[in-house]
Amino acid sequence: MGRAISDPALVRSLLIGIALVFLVVFLFLPLGVVFSTALGDGIRVYLQAFRDSDTQSAIRLTLLTAAIAVPMNLVFGVAAAWAIGKFDFVGKSLLITLIDLPFSVSPVVSGLIYVLLFGLQGLLGPWLIAHGIRIIFAVPGIVLATIFVTFPFVARELLPMVQAQGNEEEEAALTLGASGWQTFLRVTLPNVKWALLYGVILCNARAMGEFGAVSVVSGHIRGLTDTMPLHIEVLYNDYQFVPAFAVASLLALLALATLVVKSVVGWKSAQQLANGEFSGETNP
Repeated sequence: MGRAISDPALVRSLLIGIALVFLVVFLFLPLGVVFSTALGDGIRVYLQAFRDSDTQSAIRLTLLTAAIAVPMNLVFGVAAAWAIGKFDFVGKSLLITLIDLPFSVSPVVSGLIYVLLFGLQGLLGPWLIAHGIRIIFAVPGIVLATIFVTFPFVARELLPMVQAQGNEEEEAALTLGASGWQTFLRVTLPNVKWALLYGVILCNARAMGEFGAVSVVSGHIRGLTDTMPLHIEVLYNDYQFVPAFAVASLLALLALATLVVKSVVGWKSAQQLANGEFSGETNP
């Protein structure tokens, strides 16, 4: 039997201390600056910042973009994870590579690609303008850019769970007479629910906080195509520090809430994957 090995107390204390210093310097201090600046002139001024029409427009556009991008990536992620995890087909490795593409391409570059495709001087731009379709410097371009930078999250979180699940339960359900949809809804989906929710949370967080790709395709039209991250930049550059940090504090609160939910769901997903606890029903 192997002997248990542990690091000396001094080493453990040093590592914990370094981790705490990094947390304080790179997380707690920036958060403290954001909230202290946002509330520096009092709660009334803080709330007044959210009554501005441009700020409200930025919040609505951010929520709208996430409301479109997340469900579309949910459908793609489930389909991709199901296909990769359950079947062998020509081009499987290529599909996995394409899913990982947004992780290796700068968001600014991805936004520029959309401009080169759909912009006024782009490949499809003249045809789109001739038919009255506006993508770049409009909401559709923002949605497309957001979908591109966020589409790996759901698929990548689902894939390990789908592969670990195997095919035995689905085969048993089909043998008992279940249809394909019944098997998916009552066997496969319950087994991957925590991983699915985890991926959706990550996707939503990235969609609301995306800056680079959206900055390129939005055109920074104040009150029309500015999302919350872009609106923060505009306010800060206009020396409106309290409104800028007020909107930033809202994003920070959303990020903290996402972090808490993500931690709980991630723990559940990891526990299910480690223990092999699949709860799908095999009865049709």
